[in-house]
Formats: sequence, C-alpha cells, structure tokens
Amino acid sequence: MARQDNKKQILFIFTSASKTLLDNPAGWYLPEAAHPYYTLLPHSHITFASPLGPNPPVSERSVARWKDDEACAKWLADPTVKEKLDTALKLSEVNSEDYDAVFYPGGHGPAMDLPTDEANIKICSEFFRAKKPVAAVCHGPCAIVNATDAEGQPIVKGRTVTGLSNEEEELGGKTKDVPFLLETKLVEKGGNYVKAEKPFEVKVVVDGHLITGQNPVSARGVAEELVKLLS
Repeated sequence: MARQDNKKQILFIFTSASKTLLDNPAGWYLPEAAHPYYTLLPHSHITFASPLGPNPPVSERSVARWKDDEACAKWLADPTVKEKLDTALKLSEVNSEDYDAVFYPGGHGPAMDLPTDEANIKICSEFFRAKKPVAAVCHGPCAIVNATDAEGQPIVKGRTVTGLSNEEEELGGKTKDVPFLLETKLVEKGGNYVKAEKPFEVKVVVDGHLITGQNPVSARGVAEELVKLLS
C-alpha cells in the first residue's frame, strides 16, 4: 500500500454486530467515527474494515441524535465515506503490516463481536507488538481486551486506560444489553482504569502507544492524540 505522499495509513475497525444481547439495535456510534475521521483525514489515508466486511451497521439512534452535528452531517453526505463503507475489508483480509495505526469507534456493537473475533484479536495484538498506535473510544476498547503483548499478557495490563464507565452504561440503561461492563473488564485485565469527574465529560488517556477515550465527546481528542503519536 505504498503511497507517493508522506501520509500515514490508518485502519478503522468497525463492528458488524447489529443487535445487542436483548435484540436491541447495536452497530457503531456515528460521532465516534465521524469526528476522528475528519480529524485524521488531513494527515492520513484511512481504510475501513469489519468482521463481515462491507457496510458495517451504524447505530440509527446515533444518527438521529447527531445528524445535525457538523462532522456527522458531513459524514452522512460524503460520497468517499459511502464508498469506503461499501467496500470495507473483511478482517480476514487485513494485513496489519500495511498500516501505521488502528482505531476502533464505539457503539454497542463492538462489545458484541470484536472482543471474541479471532481476526480482530490477532490484528490488534500485532499492532501493539509492533509498537504501532492502538486507539479506541467509548465501547471501542471492548475490542482490545483480549489482545496480548509479546509476553502474552493483556495489552491493558499495567497501563492506564479509559472507556465507557459502568455509571455511563447504567445511565444509558444498557447494562443487560452487553456481555460485560467495559470498566469492570478493563480492571479484570489488569488495567489502571480512570474516568472523568462526571459522566459524559471528555476523558482521553495516552499510555505509550495505547490511546483510549471514555465516551462520544472524547472521540475527537483520541484522534488528536493519534495525530501527535504519528507525527
């Protein structure tokens, strides 16, 4: 995937899960893809992928809530974004060596399929072991909980991380929709979990080449930190 310019190659990994455990709509959360995408776009070439490939399902609830947001409205009308979604790679087709960083948008979908998807676990582990940035926001860190470092230990073990808090999941009324609560899981895996003082405030954490954001409003900040790491 050689390019004539000096822009970095970034892989966005989306969920393919359209339903939660309770059969409620899942998918990926619109601003957690749109805000990072347009923050990263001037600096990088971005490729989309998901377990099942083309057209990973968006959370329609997030579209309704965020459609008037500038970046989200731009995303929804962007023909290049539509083409990237239409032609998203299957994770089984992805070679991590082709990319400089990986980013995981959130939404309830990533809690459903990515933690146990063998191709995802392999890809995320490869990025981390190669000391390439691994970035995730909100439920996105669900995708990294089973990735391992070169010693076979969880990549979050002994590292400071964030992600959707148990309190935020409870406030959203979705604790029964997901296989596990992310805050609890990150702690179980040995992570030093931190969060904002109040629910749904911005919290972005950088620990080495691992970047995590707590919630939707943290997505742009995650991307800004990723730009710094790749510069």
